[in-house]
Amino acid sequence: MRVDKYLWCIRYFKSRSISTNACKQGKVRVNGDLVKPSREIYASDTIQVRKNQIDYQLVVLDTPDSRLGAKLVDMYRKDVTPKETLQKLDLLKYSKDYYRKKGTGRPTKKDRRDIDDWFEGDSESDTKETN
Repeated sequence: MRVDKYLWCIRYFKSRSISTNACKQGKVRVNGDLVKPSREIYASDTIQVRKNQIDYQLVVLDTPDSRLGAKLVDMYRKDVTPKETLQKLDLLKYSKDYYRKKGTGRPTKKDRRDIDDWFEGDSESDTKETN
C-alpha cells in the first residue's frame, strides 16, 4: 500500500491530497528515509510524521483495505511516539492561550457595533455644527 494512502486510511490526515502534500514536503519518513507519496509500505516499517510541530512515530502492523473507523485504527498501527513530544503539544496549547489576548484579532460582533456607534456619533456632531 502507498504511504500516503496508508496515512489517510489510519486517519492521520483528513484527506488523501493532504497526505500526499505532506509526503512531497518532506514531512514523512519511512525507516528514517524521506519518501515520495508512492512509496510502498509493509508490516514492521516505522513511519515518522511531522504534523502540528510534533513528530509522531508509528509502526505498521498491517495494511487496511480501505479507510477505517476510528476504533479500528489500533489494529493496523502501533503508536510509539515518545511521551516527551506529546507533553510538548500540551505546552504549545498553553503558550497559544498565554500570548494571544482575547479580542486582539478580528473584532467581535460587540466590538463592531461599538466602532459603528463611535463613528456615527462623530457624524452627528459634524451635521449639528454645519447647521
